[in-house]
Amino acid sequence: VNRTTLAFFMQTEEIYATLGEVFRDVFGPDAPDPVPEMTADDVDGWDSLNHVRLIIAVERAFSIRFSTREISGLKNVGDLTAVVAKKKS
Repeated sequence: VNRTTLAFFMQTEEIYATLGEVFRDVFGPDAPDPVPEMTADDVDGWDSLNHVRLIIAVERAFSIRFSTREISGLKNVGDLTAVVAKKKS
């Protein structure tokens, strides 16, 4: 495993750890841990209002801003993580 690959995996783990905190803030203490294939259908309370709250909370947690195109292209948590990783690299 080269350093670039190792750095990517470490960054991804850190992103998921932070997303877990954000999910608990938005969806409550019993929110499931985020995994790549997770969608709104998998989380109790993930409605359109909480989707907006989630996006804002992710932007704040990572000090980034999403474009409308990026937000509309998100199909699951894996997509969200990839966009965060790209913006943080």
